[in-house]
Amino acid sequence: MKKNLGFTLVEIMIVVAIIGLLAAIAIPSFVKARNTSQQNACINNLRQIDGGKEQWAMADKKSDGNTVDTALVNEYIKGNTTPECPGGGTYDYGNVGSNPDCDGVTVTAHQFAGGGA
Repeated sequence: MKKNLGFTLVEIMIVVAIIGLLAAIAIPSFVKARNTSQQNACINNLRQIDGGKEQWAMADKKSDGNTVDTALVNEYIKGNTTPECPGGGTYDYGNVGSNPDCDGVTVTAHQFAGGGA
């Protein structure tokens, strides 16, 4: 008598199909979670930049519309440097009284409620 110790082709195909189905369901969720995480990190970086910019403006007696010196503002940001954009973009500090901007991650106005105009 011969024992069948392996799996049949049909059983293997069913397992592969189930794994493929689970991957098809999970991958879009991972992509969405990654995008949301990058967006949240960008919003927090924009808040740090805005806070540093406002502190610098008050300390140096700057008014709305004045040009920002990023090197001086960075002294008020943790790490004394511009935060790194999670989307690979760059941050634009803007003028005093305006919100900073990021070109790497799309952030809507209602998500970033900075201290500027």
